[in-house]
Amino acid sequence: MPLTDDRPIGMFDSGFGGLTVARAVIDLLPGEDLVYVGDTGRYPYGPRPLDEVAGYARQISRYLVDDHDVKLVIVACNTAAAAALDELQDELAVPVLGVIEPGVRSLVAATRAGRVGVIGTVGTIGSGAYQAAVAATGESVELTCAACPGFVEFVERGETASDQVHVLAERLLAPVVEAKVDTLLLGCTHYPYLARTLADVLGRDVVLVSSADETAFEVRAVLDGRHQAAGADVGRRLADTPGRHRFLSSGDLESFRRLGQQLLGPELDDVQRTPWD
Repeated sequence: MPLTDDRPIGMFDSGFGGLTVARAVIDLLPGEDLVYVGDTGRYPYGPRPLDEVAGYARQISRYLVDDHDVKLVIVACNTAAAAALDELQDELAVPVLGVIEPGVRSLVAATRAGRVGVIGTVGTIGSGAYQAAVAATGESVELTCAACPGFVEFVERGETASDQVHVLAERLLAPVVEAKVDTLLLGCTHYPYLARTLADVLGRDVVLVSSADETAFEVRAVLDGRHQAAGADVGRRLADTPGRHRFLSSGDLESFRRLGQQLLGPELDDVQRTPWD
């Protein structure tokens, strides 16, 4: 019989964006328990200094490991991954996965013309993490990056298709449009919620890549490789025994529950308070 590990998966983001990754993990690994921390009391991370974001990432990751005994941590925030992923991987005794490398692999695999783009927060783009990750693939692609301040705030307010966000997208995406990219990586977990607006601005021929699904596949591969998948069905819990999902927020709980349920689905039916809000 394979070894199994019924401890939960831990995941955190500055707010709601990481719910795109949570959705992908829940769909791919329905038997896994999940603990999600949305640090909405301190969002957005994007404009903050990277050393400040790294401090938040260390605090939340250690909380997930020490207080919830998670078996794996997903840094479901591009800014936090850019600021602290390597450090967390060195410090923590459990695997720590980010969303940057999985997204980049999907990006370079999807392009047809070799002209690719990445959009993200000011902190993420300014860190150079995506530029380095694309270069590390060794693929001959032309990369255009654009910072998109303001997108996160629109998503956090639930405004994903307003005239205002469309006008902002036209202005911020101008360098990407000018570069004639054929594939664009949404380098912030909030951005998939703006996919319709982004497609309207870029044109339907541009492929939008989200890192959520690729991250979920990597989670499964790591857990299977370490014999840490939950349950007893070839290392995974039977599909008719769904995992338990726990959500915590450092901001307003009712706002997180209401908007989070719209974005994620019925799994987000209760939100608890983090100890540092």
